[in-house]
Amino acid sequence: MSITAYKRTITETENPRQIERRVFSNVTAEMELRSQEFDGAEKAVDKLKILSEGLRDTLSYNQRIWQTIRSDLINPGNALAPDLRAGLISLSLWVENHTNEVLKGQKTVKPLLDVNRSIIRGLEGNPMHVME
Repeated sequence: MSITAYKRTITETENPRQIERRVFSNVTAEMELRSQEFDGAEKAVDKLKILSEGLRDTLSYNQRIWQTIRSDLINPGNALAPDLRAGLISLSLWVENHTNEVLKGQKTVKPLLDVNRSIIRGLEGNPMHVME
């Protein structure tokens, strides 16, 4: 099956919300694989090693997801309520800044995981548990 056919099959069987949830779930699972080790590392050299073993790529991918969301949110045709759009834009900027600090070894991954998990819960339709 070609990539185009695969993408078409996905979009025909999943709604946009399900696709977003799947994308966030996948990147969050990847970040979780090395986050505890990274967050617990005390030496910069250890953090750099963990970043070079795949965490950097995963964090960069998460950052690109949020940049893509932000681009969609600033589009005048976006159907979300203005307050929700503004909040998500602000959150995407925070994710970008925090990720840059993580990549420098100055912050931990856990807050990024917490944000993504909240988004996943919201996309699953569990608004009562979004901000746990």
